[in-house]
Parts: sequence; structure tokens; C-alpha cells
Amino acid sequence: MSEAPLLQVQHLTRTFAGGHRGQRLALRANDEIDLTLGASGPEIVSLVGESGSGKSTLARILLGLDRPSVGRVLYHGVDVAKLRGRAWWQYRREVQAVFQDPYGIYNPFYRVDRVLDRPVRHFRLAASRREADEKIDGALRAVDLRPQDVLGRFPHQLSGGERQRIMLARLYLIRPRLIIADEPVSMIDAALRTMFLNILLDFRDQGISCLFITHNLQTAYYLGGRCLVLYRGRMVESGSIDEVLQEPAHPYTRVLVSSIPSPDPTQRWSGELPEAAVESGSPPGPNECAFAQRCPHVMERCRSERPSHHRVSGDREAACLLFEDVVPAAKATDLDRPKPT
Repeated sequence: MSEAPLLQVQHLTRTFAGGHRGQRLALRANDEIDLTLGASGPEIVSLVGESGSGKSTLARILLGLDRPSVGRVLYHGVDVAKLRGRAWWQYRREVQAVFQDPYGIYNPFYRVDRVLDRPVRHFRLAASRREADEKIDGALRAVDLRPQDVLGRFPHQLSGGERQRIMLARLYLIRPRLIIADEPVSMIDAALRTMFLNILLDFRDQGISCLFITHNLQTAYYLGGRCLVLYRGRMVESGSIDEVLQEPAHPYTRVLVSSIPSPDPTQRWSGELPEAAVESGSPPGPNECAFAQRCPHVMERCRSERPSHHRVSGDREAACLLFEDVVPAAKATDLDRPKPT
């Protein structure tokens, strides 16, 4: 029997209740999501989508900060919602986060040393104070920080890039199996983004997987690996980042790729959005394609039938009726599962 993947998400739905003009509404932040990560070894998987697509909600559920309304998250084949005691403690150690705001994650009343000292004590990473100091110094140097430049200082005395790298040093100390990185480079300057991404690549080579959440396709392209495209809580396309960017299949992915400005200074970018890029106000129905209200290829069936995932080519899949006659639908449990190379 083969070993269970590092992480599996099965038919996950997260619903939030709301109201409008006296009517109770249910908003699906995540809508029947299936994905598998780390089935064939450490990897970086990019989860991309515009604001409001449900990326951060999924991250909170994977971190155990929220629970799905329907579906489950499996870690090494075990339902995370059923973990208790030592097993839950182990999960919290092995699945760690890097968040978007490089300042809001710190308590301004404490020096930055605290975010490194606490995991050493909590997870019993050192037998003595001297060993703890050596581990902390080594972790800081691993992310290109000099201990004497950052230790003993308050968060406001450091740059955003330094604060984010201290969080990476914290991960280096803990050595988790999985990092959930939620827009970790969106608030640091461009000069430090490449360094931050290279550290994540180094972590992967050391056996640490990462779910990298971003709205920036160029950042996802730099990291390589697989890419999952999320729209209004639904997974609409998956495949290698090279294929997704060079030959986007789903109409929504095509809109995302077309919105990337050209790096060629001789090509003028008007900045005008295509009609399909303008978001509509009403959420899609449960038996409707999530992109039907914006899709230039919309058919009558799209408004009354939720599309299944169809194999486009190789490992790439798209939830679109345009590919229905090309190949059979993929099984939901096989969605996004890496194939042997």
C-alpha cells in the first residue's frame, strides 16, 4: 500500500451566513475544492486567484484556524478535524504559516526575539539556553540576516523584508513539513522578493513543501511547479505553471493572463480591462458555472449546469464545458494529484 499524500483536501466547502433586505443568504467562500499536495515528495504549489476568491479562507482551514462546513482535510491520511492531544500538537508543529502583513503578525510591545524564543520553548527544540541561542543565530543566518542586526530590536525598527525573513527563520527553526504562505511577498519591496522566494525554494530542497497563495502569476511562475487557479471559491484550472501561463485553458485563466502587463517597454499597455474582467455583483448559483456571468464563450448549459473537471492535456485540467467532448471528466478524488514522472 502506497503512503498517503502529505495533504489532501476532499470536497471542501466553507459557507458563511449573511443577509440582504431581510433575506438570509449563504455565501460559499470555498466551494467543493479537491487538491492533493506532496504525494510524490516535497513540492511548491501555487494557489492563484483575484481578491475574494477564497484563498485566505482555505489557508485558515488548512492551518486549523477554521473548519469546513462540508468535506475534510487529511494530513498523512488522517482527518485533521479529529486530531487530539499529541497528534494535534504534532500537526501544529508540522504545518506552519507565513502571513501577508510583515508588521501585523508581531506584537509591537515585544522585541522580535520573542517569535524565535517561543517556538524553541514550546516545541522543545533545545536542551539549554546556549543551544537555543546557537539555533536562533543559525536560523537567522540561513535567511541572510545577521543576528546582531535584528535581535533585541522592536518590530517597528526593522524593514518589512527583515520582518518577513525573521518569520522564515522561525520556520527554519521548527522545520515543518508544510508551509502555508498567504501572499507573503505582496507587502515587501521588489528587491527582497526574489531573496524571499529563493529561500522557499531552498526549503523545498530540504524537504519542506509549500502552498504558496498569491494573486501574482509572475511570482508563481518564478517558483515553478504546479498552479491551481481559484475563482469565486471554485477550482477552475490546474496544471504546471508553464502550461497555465503559456496556454491558459479556462476562460477565467485567460483573463488573468491577459491582464499581466508586458515587460517590453515598446509595447504599450492600455490598462483597459476586457468586458470579461469586470466582476458582476451576484454570486453564482450552485448549479451554474462560476464564470458564466463573465465568460465570452458562455452557453445556455453554463447557466444551469455546473461543469466537471476535464483533462485538457497531460496533467492539466479545467472545469469548463468547452473541454467536455475532448476527454472524459476527471474524478474529484484524483483532481490535482501529481502524476509519477
